[in-house]
Amino acid sequence: MNASTVSAEPARLDAELAARIRRVFDAQWPVALRLRETTVAERLAKLERLRAAILRQREAIIAAVFADLSRPAAETELAELLPLLGGLTHYRRYLARWLRPRRVPATVVTLGTRAWVQREPRGRTLIKSPWNYPIVLTLGPLIPAVACGNTAIIKTSELAPHSSMVLANVVRDAFDESEVALFEGDASVGGALLELPFDHIFFTGSPAVGQVVMAAAAKHLASITLELGGKSPAIIDASADVRRAVDTIAWAKCLNAGQTCIAPDHLYVHAEVYQQVVDRFRRRLSSWYGADAAEAPDLARIVNARHTRRLADLLADARARGAALLHGGQIDLERRFVAPTLLGDIPDAAHIMQEEIFGPLLPIIVYRSEEEVIERINAAPKPLALYIWTRKRELARRLIRRTSAGGTCINQVALQFLHHNLPFGGVNHSGIGSYHGEWGIRAFSHERAVLDAKLQLSGAFFPPYGARVKRMLALLTKWST
Repeated sequence: MNASTVSAEPARLDAELAARIRRVFDAQWPVALRLRETTVAERLAKLERLRAAILRQREAIIAAVFADLSRPAAETELAELLPLLGGLTHYRRYLARWLRPRRVPATVVTLGTRAWVQREPRGRTLIKSPWNYPIVLTLGPLIPAVACGNTAIIKTSELAPHSSMVLANVVRDAFDESEVALFEGDASVGGALLELPFDHIFFTGSPAVGQVVMAAAAKHLASITLELGGKSPAIIDASADVRRAVDTIAWAKCLNAGQTCIAPDHLYVHAEVYQQVVDRFRRRLSSWYGADAAEAPDLARIVNARHTRRLADLLADARARGAALLHGGQIDLERRFVAPTLLGDIPDAAHIMQEEIFGPLLPIIVYRSEEEVIERINAAPKPLALYIWTRKRELARRLIRRTSAGGTCINQVALQFLHHNLPFGGVNHSGIGSYHGEWGIRAFSHERAVLDAKLQLSGAFFPPYGARVKRMLALLTKWST
């Protein structure tokens, strides 16, 4: 998710705040030890307190997100509250099963033993969240952190101050800060937190800041989950249902004004249906947002003037290099408005083809062969998502087999985020690790191997290593092969 940037000059942290951060971090250590022994019922009770706190702040959440992003209430309900509440229900239903020790069979060499895997909390965890979906990308990781029996310190983004304030209220309502604490503030706060020896760090943001987080985690050998982003491609094959494909892609691209890590970044369209696709996009965007999209109530705004300027520069660069403006193009820096915009004939050297767009600008690329698309996808960093629109199931299977992505939808866009039985995460440049459902438990717990020896057979292999030992080893090797 291109939702954070690296500061050129790190701001200085106030001494009083620095002392409070250290005090809270130290106070969470004995609590983390006690939480190891909490039962599933106790952890579920904490999650129910979190649910109740979210529901009490429901209207405040919608208002806060609107204040930060001018996002329509329906989009906040759909993209933030629905996955959060659904995730809490999913954990209530399956947590006991996920945390139950899992027996494993003995092998030839370990006959006479019992063995199992049990999940234990990692300890003190840090959750650094972004501004683009400030509620779900903050509380979503907190759910498995609490379910696994960890403490957590949360750092929210200063670019969504109203959302940060309401999140602080939710956290204070549900938890004591010795178990879950939230800190607001600029990059200096995040930098100070990264200096502390957390047991696990969960970061959602840009690949550039992900590298900073990974380096900080390495100092303490902390485990990490990095939820990043990248240029997620969509493909419309000649056989696709163009109406459904265009409508869904247009909605996903304009959701939150395109500031979505799993939004289609650019679109490959088969030459046979290219004009049909462009015409459908124009009609659909006009019907949704009218002749003047700046006045449309159902279109969010860009988070700030700097990000608006970045999108304006991407558009200007593309057009200067010969890209065709197919629809939209209006930008108002003062109002943080960028119109849903379609671009064609984009040269590969254009900056918009190199950077994650993170806005409602959609490059449309004509292709004529499957190989052409596969080569272009594989030449770029691995994306967080790949979207395939086709009626040819074998084509979809080939595209999945011959490319790599964090997740893939066939004839759908972004729905993988709402599926609690699927892992959500990237690969390499788009992320490390995943969460949601049981994968959240894997992220925030250590799978501890336990072996209980009922028979003491290992003595048969003690020195001296004579003929008897060699015969037994030969026999075991034969059974093992």
